[in-house]
Amino acid sequence: MITTSQRPAAPAVLKADLFRRWFFILPAVFVTYSLAYLDRANYGFGVAAGMASTLGITGQQTSMLSSVFFLGYFAFQLPGATLAKKFGVTRLVFFLLVAWGSFAALSGVITSYPLLLADRFLLGTAESLIFPAMLVLLNSWFTRSERGRSNALLILGNPLTVLWMSVITGYLIQAVGWQKTFIFEGIPSIVWAFVWILVVRDKPSKTWWLKPEAGAALEQTLTEEQLAVAPVGAVRQALLRPDVLLLAVQYFAWSVGVYGFVLWLPTIVRQGSALAMGRTGLLSAIPYLAAVLSMLLASYLSDRTQRRESLVWPFLLVAGLALLGSFLTAERSVLAAFLFLILGGAAMYAPYGPFFAIIPERLPRNVTPAVLALINSAGALGGFLGSYFVGALQAATGNPKAGFLLMSLSLIVSAVLLLFLPKAAPLTPPPLTLESGA
Repeated sequence: MITTSQRPAAPAVLKADLFRRWFFILPAVFVTYSLAYLDRANYGFGVAAGMASTLGITGQQTSMLSSVFFLGYFAFQLPGATLAKKFGVTRLVFFLLVAWGSFAALSGVITSYPLLLADRFLLGTAESLIFPAMLVLLNSWFTRSERGRSNALLILGNPLTVLWMSVITGYLIQAVGWQKTFIFEGIPSIVWAFVWILVVRDKPSKTWWLKPEAGAALEQTLTEEQLAVAPVGAVRQALLRPDVLLLAVQYFAWSVGVYGFVLWLPTIVRQGSALAMGRTGLLSAIPYLAAVLSMLLASYLSDRTQRRESLVWPFLLVAGLALLGSFLTAERSVLAAFLFLILGGAAMYAPYGPFFAIIPERLPRNVTPAVLALINSAGALGGFLGSYFVGALQAATGNPKAGFLLMSLSLIVSAVLLLFLPKAAPLTPPPLTLESGA
């Protein structure tokens, strides 16, 4: 076995070649995840723009349309992980991009409530594997010392998409209406599918833009890193581990807060400030700008210190307390409530990079896709309940206060749960790295 001290440093030419990963793989996964997030997050703007009155549906039906997406997302996580393993991430994502772009555009065409329910469910189904597939792909391209940053740069597609989407969608709806906006924002995913299939490969050794020796050196490093992780023979054994089950429950509670926040923030801002859709979009973008900055900081600290769990729970606790502050100040000061929203948005997004570096450092890659799918499916179920109950509480009470209380408590619970995560086994031999210069 070759250890870090025994193995010679990669030649400068290999390091320079490996640096290309940051300009090929990361932009590709970032854009793909951004497009997936666009087609789920713009729904909140459709609701704020009067979707219910256009379609002649009730507030409860509007909440069901937002949440049925997550049922499709939840139901097909584990089967999707099997498909990714069988056919490969690259080919599977190509077909998913075409499918969800089509379903997203159709949501601006369909006016029948039952058909729209089916379309939203199928949209969730098509997007169900994207996030775990992207994480599996990154685990095949980036080493342990790079994983917090690579994960964070992927997940930046979430707040950055909502950031620019909040601005553009608000004004686009104001110009052409929410239905045409949904159509216009669904088409890019179909176009992007053909760019994706040209650029991305499942393994470094199979790509056209990386020298064969650089790809081989990277794959060797990733294989050697796996020697530091205790083997797990069966997927079932991995899924039933106490740490995996706790992470699934914790991510469920986290997602209740996040997706309630994402889908209902435009409506909450508009009700609180009585602004037009364009300005609502501008205000709604501010928490996501803060989230981008906090994610970059947390991922940098995570890779620099190799700390994961201890960088996650404090941010989630702050997020829960901030939303609680917004709940308590909503009737007294719109400004104070909105400032708490900014803090809450920044803190709830900050720890995604470190969080999704936990699994590949605890479990071998033969079971990682299934474990990530399980955890993400728990998050999807949390997203379903969060989006439904936050919307239902708002429809029932006529104000956002009860929804904020639900989101804040869920985030606080997610922070506390992480304190009970069993300690990971020590890594022996020491983790190996192949520096890329990033």
